[in-house]
Amino acid sequence: MDTVSRLIRLARPQGSVDVRCLLAGQFSLDNPASLPGKAPFHLLLEGQCTVEYGDRTIQLRAGDVVLFPHGGAHRVLVEHSAEPIETVEKTGVAFPTLHSHGAGAEIDLFCGHYSLAPGAGELLFRTLPEPLHVSFGADPDDPARMLSTLMRREAQANGPGTAAIVSSLCDALLAMVLRSSPGRRVSDDVLWTAADHEAVLDVIDAVLRQPGRNWSIAEFADRAAMSRATFIRHFSHATGMAVGEFLTRLRMVIAADMLADGDRSVSAIAAAVGYRSESAFGRAFRLATATTPARFRANARPPTPPKPRPRIH
Repeated sequence: MDTVSRLIRLARPQGSVDVRCLLAGQFSLDNPASLPGKAPFHLLLEGQCTVEYGDRTIQLRAGDVVLFPHGGAHRVLVEHSAEPIETVEKTGVAFPTLHSHGAGAEIDLFCGHYSLAPGAGELLFRTLPEPLHVSFGADPDDPARMLSTLMRREAQANGPGTAAIVSSLCDALLAMVLRSSPGRRVSDDVLWTAADHEAVLDVIDAVLRQPGRNWSIAEFADRAAMSRATFIRHFSHATGMAVGEFLTRLRMVIAADMLADGDRSVSAIAAAVGYRSESAFGRAFRLATATTPARFRANARPPTPPKPRPRIH
């Protein structure tokens, strides 16, 4: 299994569209900060609009995706000299559609979110830049553009199964975003999942396969046939993180997945992700998640239903 596929398996995202916006004229859509485990996204199918995040402004064009892995508050808007046009929300089988009242649509925008696995998905998404802006361009033969066309057609059909189909297409879209090559227009921040340096990819894959190994920078540099200084420079440039920081973060993601899904003891999980003592692992886990491994495990699992009492006749 390739690196991006492994990471998506760890995050276990479930994509869904919250609303489809068919709008014209001036409008502004405020998106408050999301709850933990939610990562909102916007996919622009047609037109142009602006996304404001803090002091940053992002111009979206048809074929663009903007993802908020940390769930930050933001605003989507179009500004014209004309007065804002009233919008009307219509309920659909799969999701509602927001229309401009009495005007033809200039903007076709999918607004949705990814629900993430407790702990693992949230930790992994924290390593991604916020906001993450990827442009797939206007080429109709581009796989992402073809995907958005399928999403639009399914939304127009809006019949039985539409929600499930669109959700699956959203998940496929996420994989395309995470593997976006440097040739695509991506936000200035480093998207480490799209690293194209072979030595860096080899290290990421090796850690995913063997998180419990006693990795060292010297060993990584030897694998890459580089000096330590050269490897550190290439790795930091490709991932935006120091080697030690990256190693710890990825180990915590894997540990969170093991805690949420499995019965291994905390000490066994600590060893599985490269920690010689349970206490050292606990400290690292608390720094990453603000909770203990035991408490995280208890919160990540649904409560066990009580056993039925025997009936007395």
